[in-house]
Amino acid sequence: MTSRDPHSAPTRVVVLTGLSGAGKTVALRAFEDMGFYCVDNLPTGLLPSLVGALTSGGRTAAGIAVGVDVRSRGDLERMPEALSQLAADGAEAELVFLDSRDEALLKRYAYTRRKHPLSDDGLSLIDAIAEERRRLRPLLAIANRAIDTSDLNVHQLRRMIATDYSTTSPGTTLLFESFAYKKGLPPDSDFVFDARCLPNPHWDPVLRPLSGQDRPVREFLEGQASVVQFLADLQKFLDEWLPRFESEDKGYLTIAIGCTGGRHRSVYLVERLAEHYRATREQVLTFHRELE
Repeated sequence: MTSRDPHSAPTRVVVLTGLSGAGKTVALRAFEDMGFYCVDNLPTGLLPSLVGALTSGGRTAAGIAVGVDVRSRGDLERMPEALSQLAADGAEAELVFLDSRDEALLKRYAYTRRKHPLSDDGLSLIDAIAEERRRLRPLLAIANRAIDTSDLNVHQLRRMIATDYSTTSPGTTLLFESFAYKKGLPPDSDFVFDARCLPNPHWDPVLRPLSGQDRPVREFLEGQASVVQFLADLQKFLDEWLPRFESEDKGYLTIAIGCTGGRHRSVYLVERLAEHYRATREQVLTFHRELE
């Protein structure tokens, strides 16, 4: 690793590992929202080199988050050596293991219809989970922290990561979440706004497959006077009331915006509001429930 200023703060490195389906991707996205430089499925042996390249000349923001999983195969046994090297080079490294009970993992795979990474080995899902546990047992043994996500939904896991790993700067952490009304309200929302009154890109066959993160949808919505007014009114309301919540020492605030399908209008509004507040705040997160 490139030598660094001994008087500078140590680089924060969070290595995320654990069982497939336990929430590693969700956690990694939460770190990305907090300004961490994120890399997924990195070979373990490359960890010190990656951190060295990113910290050369002090070029890091909040920190570095790296996802490592069973796909690394014969590389996992190198984790103790990699963590030791990071510590020797002055990094503040933490290994976080995301775990979950078998029944919770089985339900998640049934819901998402994803393939388990070990299913290509000819194993049934339950056998693949058992084999993955066996391979990852050495990492669980040396983890600084284990998080059982069995009883956590995606929203709650993101909140936990934001609460435990966000920067220490003062102020409330904001989470802007989009959702579909037809799938129910998000839990633990502090504010819920309904965008179903706005023009719906869903009815345009060209825009329907896209989301509010795509340029054609953004351009369509930005051309609608009602959308522009709705966004301006939301910003005005939140600009007025957020400081009052902060004066009550509220550490975390969730603003949920829903539309019919949770793909276009709500996603666009969440992205625009997050962009607005990131200009003046460090702790702003986004989550698109129907896209993730």
